[in-house]
Amino acid sequence: MRRSLQTGLLVCGAVVAALAGYWLWWALEGGPQEGRPAVGGPFELIDGDGRTVTERDFHGRHMLVYFGFTFCPDVCPTTLFSASAALEEIGPALASKVRLVFVSIDPERDTPEVVKDYAAHFHPGTVGLTGTPEQVATAARAFRIYYRKAAPEEDGSYLVDHSSILFLMDGEGRYVTHFGHEATADDMAAALKRLL
Repeated sequence: MRRSLQTGLLVCGAVVAALAGYWLWWALEGGPQEGRPAVGGPFELIDGDGRTVTERDFHGRHMLVYFGFTFCPDVCPTTLFSASAALEEIGPALASKVRLVFVSIDPERDTPEVVKDYAAHFHPGTVGLTGTPEQVATAARAFRIYYRKAAPEEDGSYLVDHSSILFLMDGEGRYVTHFGHEATADDMAAALKRLL
């Protein structure tokens, strides 16, 4: 009985992952509006100083937007360090046109103070955002981000399964391109030089 339950859970997990992958593919490739994928949109979150921040606060400046969580052991810091290195590589003139934005999908642990401290480890000017679970869910839906809290360990610690995509948005908050977790700093820098 226990083995069949484990098999059933694995099959359900695979189906959910496949559906999430299809949904993300549709958002990026199959659901364009005016020739652009339907990614991005209105959001209202909280920055590290407790101030309300919306997408309008970034108008006139490109954004590199990444959804993750500060307790992430690998892909989140790796992606943000790569983005930071890319911004260093393109030089201060171009980098000043871009804001690196980290949005936590773990508001339970990632308070404004925590995301502010986390963002400080990356490129200068990186913005850390969090919010209520509802605010985070709204922002994640706008960017077609999948996330799900994993079962806690005995000590209460847990991971959060999530899409690992870094989005480049233009100065009006419209999707320009995206980078997967395998993109290097050089890949990002070359794209930024071409697109900015």
